[in-house]
Amino acid sequence: MIRDDTATLAELKARVEAFVQARDWERFHQPKNLAMSIAIEAAELMEHFQWSPQRDDALDRAEVADELADVLIYALAFANRQDIDVAAAIASKLARNELRFPVPAGAGDD
Repeated sequence: MIRDDTATLAELKARVEAFVQARDWERFHQPKNLAMSIAIEAAELMEHFQWSPQRDDALDRAEVADELADVLIYALAFANRQDIDVAAAIASKLARNELRFPVPAGAGDD
C-alpha cells in the first residue's frame, strides 16, 4: 500500500497520468475542466462539514478521505496538464507566505 511516508509527488503524478492515459481522458482534461473539477470536489468535501457539529467523531473519515483524494487527484492531473512542478510551486508559495505572514515575536516560546 502506498502511504505518505513512502510516496513521492512524482510517483503520485505518474499514477494519476497513467490512470488518465489508460482511459484516453486527456482530451477532456483541459485546464478549465480540471479547475472546475477541483472546485466541485472541494465543495463535496465541504458538504461533510456543512451542518455537522464541530466534532471529529461525527465525521465519516472514509468519505472525507475519498473527497480529499478526489481534490488531490484532480490537482495532480491539472499539474500534469500544465507542467507544474508541485513541490517547487508549494515551496515558492510558502516562501512568499512566510514574508506576508511572519511569525509573531515570542510565538512558540514556552
